[in-house]
Amino acid sequence: GDIAIAWETCEREAEDQGKPLRDHVSHLIVHATLHLLGYDHVRDGDAALMEGTEIRILEAMGLSNPYE
Repeated sequence: GDIAIAWETCEREAEDQGKPLRDHVSHLIVHATLHLLGYDHVRDGDAALMEGTEIRILEAMGLSNPYE
């Protein structure tokens, strides 16, 4: 699969959310990669699993929790 990043949208979202652009783009790439690996967030339990996995990966990269 492929991952596409809409750079201008990422810049706007990061600014609107008060997050560093690097952190926001990293989160989106991790999130998209998990989708490519079969993760989903349609059901609440699946969303919790996916978000927890994202948080652990981002923490290992030295990045903050994107959901706080």
